[in-house]
Amino acid sequence: MPDPAPDSDDSMVALDPDPSLWTRIFIVAPLVVVGTREGRDDYDLAPKHMATPLGWTGLFGFSCNPAHATYRNVREHGAFTVSYPRPEQVVVTSLTATPRSSDHEATPGLISLPTLPAEVVEGRVLRDARLVLECRVEQILDGLDDASFVIGRIVAARARPEALRTTGIDDEEVLRRDPPLAFLPPDRYASVCQSHPFPFPAGFNR
Repeated sequence: MPDPAPDSDDSMVALDPDPSLWTRIFIVAPLVVVGTREGRDDYDLAPKHMATPLGWTGLFGFSCNPAHATYRNVREHGAFTVSYPRPEQVVVTSLTATPRSSDHEATPGLISLPTLPAEVVEGRVLRDARLVLECRVEQILDGLDDASFVIGRIVAARARPEALRTTGIDDEEVLRRDPPLAFLPPDRYASVCQSHPFPFPAGFNR
């Protein structure tokens, strides 16, 4: 009779559940640029990777430090945009992380970025992004240690035609012609240009 399966896997390495956890192992995350209106006439852009759709009904959320301009802006203006950059836009996306001066004025790097005005909310989006969302703030969850989570409802969405799944075009071809950009925290990125069908069990429903 075979030996029973062990209750633990001694080959696994124990990790401390503190902030260093996310520097010890790669996970796959989206890489987006969140845009907000700042003050009366300015706009801010900031890269985020802790960002995700919430359910299937048009909600979208992202994690944000309350000390950052993005948090202050969504609190004040109640809206934000989300741009999903293409792999060719990595440098542009990186520039949105340019530190601000002590007086919080927009940096020349941000001012020179290729952007377009949002169509429904007040804000700007990255020009040539593969997907753009415009959201109105629904809820902000504070007190998550040193972070908050901003939840918005999508009120407008646009995508590049080549990024869309279309009848008659294989999904693998869609990925080849317009690969999504992924972030591998803390400091690497990848272009997702190959995939495989997931083996869902028979009768599976979301």
